Amino acid sequence: MAPKTPATTHPNFKERQPLGPLQVVATSPKLAALALCEISRDLTSTHVHLVNAYTVALAADSPEYLDTLQGVAINLPDGKPLSWFSHAVGHKPVVQQVRGPQLFLDVFDVGRKFEVKHFLLGSTDDVLNKLKSNLEMKFPGALIVGMESPPFRAMTHEEQTSQDQRIFKSGANIVWIGLGTPKQDLEAQRLSTSTGLTTVAVGAAFDFAAGTVREAPVWMTNTGFEWLFRLLSEPRRLWRRYLLGNLKFIKALVDGHRS
Repeated sequence: MAPKTPATTHPNFKERQPLGPLQVVATSPKLAALALCEISRDLTSTHVHLVNAYTVALAADSPEYLDTLQGVAINLPDGKPLSWFSHAVGHKPVVQQVRGPQLFLDVFDVGRKFEVKHFLLGSTDDVLNKLKSNLEMKFPGALIVGMESPPFRAMTHEEQTSQDQRIFKSGANIVWIGLGTPKQDLEAQRLSTSTGLTTVAVGAAFDFAAGTVREAPVWMTNTGFEWLFRLLSEPRRLWRRYLLGNLKFIKALVDGHRS
């Protein structure tokens, strides 16, 4: 079926601003959720990414990863610092934060009116079972048509083909992918091309909504210090991402603005 409205020209996704090497959509959280419901119901083949400082830093260092986030990709500003920089350089319209975990919940909420069918891909079977239970309890009538926890190793071509066929046959409109950055972004691009569906690389939203990982206090999220909460929660795993990554992020933004 041909898409009624190509994702890149949807009114809620048309406005974009340069942030480092990326083009990032300038929209509101509410309009982003509505747009995702509309384009996914139209069976629009597109891949959506929730970008933050770490994403920008990786894209500045990796041509392959940067390519994934260009073209038909929809990049939504998950990180508060992206909005700060947009304000600082005088973007009009300014880039507003569209926080991934909240977008995930918003689309499940609004999607009930559109009868959007969701597929959950990533994490572990235990997390997915808790996630499904919580979502169905919080959003009665939400349609979850399938979920899978892929192996942590690289999948064979045959395994990917079989997985993609199961997802397509499920009747899903939107595939949520929680595999960690950058793996989930690469998979979102590949899977969207393979199935013709809307895919969203949504990061830690699975664990937050499942209740298996604690979220930062609201005041830290609102003030842009969610990254610090996560760093303090898992310092050994995340120190490189946040301490070194934040320096690369700042350099990428400055270099991109100068050019």
